[in-house]
Amino acid sequence: MKLSVVIPCFNEVNTIANVIEAVKASPVKECEIIVVDDYSTDGTREILESSLESQIDHVVYHHKNRGKGAALRTGFGLATGDIVIVQDADLEYDPQEYPLLMQPIIDGKADVVYGSRFAGGGPHRVVYYWHMVGNKFLTMLSNMFTNINLTDMETCYKAFRRELIQSIKIEESRFGFEPEITAKVAKKKCRIYEVGISYYGRTYEEGKKIGWRDGFRAIFCILKYNLFR
Repeated sequence: MKLSVVIPCFNEVNTIANVIEAVKASPVKECEIIVVDDYSTDGTREILESSLESQIDHVVYHHKNRGKGAALRTGFGLATGDIVIVQDADLEYDPQEYPLLMQPIIDGKADVVYGSRFAGGGPHRVVYYWHMVGNKFLTMLSNMFTNINLTDMETCYKAFRRELIQSIKIEESRFGFEPEITAKVAKKKCRIYEVGISYYGRTYEEGKKIGWRDGFRAIFCILKYNLFR
């Protein structure tokens, strides 16, 4: 099956070349790479234009910073593969694990696969305790409304059948994408699987962007998309 990898990026000058190299080195041979630069101002766009565009199937440059959800919306619309995977541009997640995410869909068992940082798998860098607590709380809250038993709702690594993700209207433009898409695939009664993955988390000094405000937005989105949509 053909894979489309959608990479939203914003100010990832130190990692964008490495993540493209890592995606190209993944075990998946038929792989379409889609990069959406969300108005980077640190030189990311210049690197893409000068040395990486020839290695990428589609590159889109937003003319203002619109957020991760907006970048994913753009990328999903361009995807042509049978399966679509979200890959952050910060190398916290390992493209060598794409086959783990794809296999339940290839086997006809799943429509959506979440790569869980809390369900075993490979190595995990030890970083922020309260991030872990926040992630588990948001997952628990989401599960209470969706009545599914995910262990990691907030994970970046999500794989979708292309027809499914392109049929869903993505409304959130920033980090609210994760609870929104979880509520919407649950309401559609999609077959959802989880697989354990490795995780190489960054510190804020290394460029991590998500913060406590995004946590409050996630709570709002869990309520919004489960109760009022």
